[in-house]
Amino acid sequence: MSLDQPLAPLPQEGTGFASAWPIRAGDVDPYNRLRFDAIARYLQDIAWEQLHQTFLHRSDPSWIVRRTVIDVIRPIMWPDEVRLLRWCSSMSTRWTNMRVRITSGNGGLIETEGFWINISESNNRPARISDEGLAYLAQTTQEHRLRWRAYLTDPAPPESDTDLPFPVRATDIDQYNHVNNACYWQAVEQFLVEYPKLLGGPHRAVIEYVAPVYARQHVTVRSRYEPGDVTGHPVLRLWFVVGGTTTTVVRIMPLPTN
Repeated sequence: MSLDQPLAPLPQEGTGFASAWPIRAGDVDPYNRLRFDAIARYLQDIAWEQLHQTFLHRSDPSWIVRRTVIDVIRPIMWPDEVRLLRWCSSMSTRWTNMRVRITSGNGGLIETEGFWINISESNNRPARISDEGLAYLAQTTQEHRLRWRAYLTDPAPPESDTDLPFPVRATDIDQYNHVNNACYWQAVEQFLVEYPKLLGGPHRAVIEYVAPVYARQHVTVRSRYEPGDVTGHPVLRLWFVVGGTTTTVVRIMPLPTN
């Protein structure tokens, strides 16, 4: 897919990895909407479940996410229970696109896609997926030539009127000594408080991780809000910057209809 295209369709019925759990009160905003940072944690949680309920925890145990696309078609509201279905929608020998559909008992629908890279435990670099792992992932896709292509290539502005310090807390750091990918969405939620119209209809949020952020680094989030881009739709762009280097890029916009 590209930034303005729909996500890959559902896999064949009966395939994919499924799980479910209730939404917790700490996962929602003051209006009971399931937040983006909670969605990102859910994507981690089902990935962890799939890893440890299959042989992948032995053959291919270490993965990092390079990009996440979240399409909120119908928002999920608390209280409710979410049902998640995860499957591979395209792949290569070192990385995969993993789709997760999140539905709820009250009719919520969120479609997501994550670009996941298999990592060597010895050097933390991209590594070939095991033959067993490749065969398992190939059960739900015929696309075996996946290549990385960045969607968010706009350079960060030198400064913005709404620069926001993003303090890195000890609890934000994962086992790789990086800021966990779900934590970035907390800053996204902070900006969305100022632009509620972006959440008024179906919308797409895309985050790309360009470089890791480590403990004790000082992060600033720069923003640019366009009430109407060339298509007439509002767009919010965010750049996470460390010492002049862009580490993460985000875009929130209406969901493409084509």
